[in-house]
Amino acid sequence: MITGELKNRIDSLWTEFWVGGITNPLTVIEQITFLMYARMLDMMERRDERKSQLAGGTFKRRFNTDEQVCRWETWRHYGAEEMLPHVRDKVFAHFRRLASEAGDNPFAEFMKDAQLMIQKPSLLVKAVAMIGELPLEKGDTKGDLYEYLLGKLTTAGINGQFRTPRHIIRMMVELMAPQPTDRICDPACGTAGFLIESYDYLLRKYSSPAGTHTEIVDGEMVTLYSGDLLQEHRQHVDTDMFHAFDFDATMLRIATMNLVMHGVAEPDVHYQDTLSQKFEERYPRAAKSGFDLILANPPFKGSLDEQDVAPDILRTVKTKKTELLFVALILRMLKVGGRSATIVPDGVLFGSSKAHVQLRKHLVEDNQLEAVISLPSGVFKPYAGVSTAIIVFSKGGKTDEVFFYDVESDGFSLDDKRQPLKDNDLPDVLDQWQQWCDRKADITDRTQKAFSVPLADIAAQNYDLSINRYKQQVHVAEQHEDPREILQRLKALESEIQKELAELEGMLE
Repeated sequence: MITGELKNRIDSLWTEFWVGGITNPLTVIEQITFLMYARMLDMMERRDERKSQLAGGTFKRRFNTDEQVCRWETWRHYGAEEMLPHVRDKVFAHFRRLASEAGDNPFAEFMKDAQLMIQKPSLLVKAVAMIGELPLEKGDTKGDLYEYLLGKLTTAGINGQFRTPRHIIRMMVELMAPQPTDRICDPACGTAGFLIESYDYLLRKYSSPAGTHTEIVDGEMVTLYSGDLLQEHRQHVDTDMFHAFDFDATMLRIATMNLVMHGVAEPDVHYQDTLSQKFEERYPRAAKSGFDLILANPPFKGSLDEQDVAPDILRTVKTKKTELLFVALILRMLKVGGRSATIVPDGVLFGSSKAHVQLRKHLVEDNQLEAVISLPSGVFKPYAGVSTAIIVFSKGGKTDEVFFYDVESDGFSLDDKRQPLKDNDLPDVLDQWQQWCDRKADITDRTQKAFSVPLADIAAQNYDLSINRYKQQVHVAEQHEDPREILQRLKALESEIQKELAELEGMLE
């Protein structure tokens, strides 16, 4: 957890950008990311230089001889009038040179069009000074630090771009229980929240409290994770576990920095519309049967020209609606036996068009639909009031029965303020789900929040997956008094009133 002092530094940095005329939250985070990247490049270069001095050997340099002036420690003390043109014309040119060479640099793909948007020299000096004070060398802090920075996106919600609530992401990850050998993907990654939470889940599950230390092993300086039970999988975790795609370059820069700041050395992040035909051409392993686990909250709105969509996806569901196409895409990207937890708008569950029914039938009959978890409509407020659900499914096999859960409260008020509440169904979702998976509980009572529905019932309802189609409401019979008894009481009351009126009249004579 980051301290109040660190939060104050981030808040001050954020305020400086706004005062300096940069008010779009995405642009603020992007510019901070560029400056963090500049500092981290120099940190990594110095680390490799020290390793080379201690252990001998060479390494691939990030800065050529004529680019030493682009190193953070060289220019961060420049004056305001000298710093701005130097960073704009030389440091960012260095970013673009690295992008052209790509290699194993996880940021390379997104630096081709990097631009310094800071126009005020005084703002750049303040930003550089503040970023120079941040503890980017501390692995256990920098991830939380960047996550706090990304929290500003949730606060702002500019341009319709806001993150899936972190507590919803965590529940979905815990439902899926990632394994250290999985290949995990988000085909519409945004800031990579699902991948970050998956990594944190693995650290919680497979790490002991012991820390890390650095030693020279076989002539090379390496970091040893003495408390890291993922050590045998570390190469896979760092290079081939986490895969992300999006078609917003700004979000991809942020997603990549987010993963690196949390400790993933070389995340596989790419600029690509995963619904397009070009996806399979450029990334054939990812496009078909490439992943063990996919976690996603894909775009709900809009429609696409069918000519732009990969033919394999259209063979699964012929439609222009992105919410249906993404479910078909995820099925195609999963390995046989691979699983997904995906957020969909409620319309996917009960839509009556041919495409809606076709997709649901395919999910149920040709694959294993495991769960439909209905979320309250206020989960994405104040930015959207759409009703959504989480569907959990596996590629291949066949559905026997489906777990349903009607979430009434996610621990926050369902108005625009989203204030914390005591009522929270999410822990019970996980508990009921685990009991259902282990067959330790009978959840056939459809009057409860959690219940199961057999395949035959779903097929009989034309594969409608709306929870209200199956949940049974408990109607409590109202007990009413006999009208004749009520009438007698009214007569008695009327008689008493007449008597008192007569007494009152007698007093007036």
